[in-house]
Amino acid sequence: MPELASGPGRVLVAVYGVLGVAATGRSAVQLLGRPEEAPLAYSLSLLAAVLYLVATASLLRSTPRARRVGLVACSVEAVGVVVVGVLSYTASDLFPDKTVWSHFGQGYAFLPLVLPFLGLAWLRRTSPSAAG
Repeated sequence: MPELASGPGRVLVAVYGVLGVAATGRSAVQLLGRPEEAPLAYSLSLLAAVLYLVATASLLRSTPRARRVGLVACSVEAVGVVVVGVLSYTASDLFPDKTVWSHFGQGYAFLPLVLPFLGLAWLRRTSPSAAG
């Protein structure tokens, strides 16, 4: 069974970490600078940032608890980016400014759309039950 943070997992962890730092910076600037302009959008960017950082930490560890936390983080990310992606097109008045997940992560080269599914696939591939 491959370790979570080995081989392709290292790249996945690195991308998650970079995206987590970028989303944290973006949400901090937005929430501290002009929170009244788009509180929902900016709060969702902060949620995304926290989820990316949690996923990063979870993918670095191979404990059963870390795997469960990683599964939850990646699953919430996947739902979040799809829901916000759809709403950013169909109910754009809810998002007067962009979030990390707006337009399915278009502002981040669609990484927010792809990353949670890669994370889930990697967790599944490296699962102890997959070794048997």
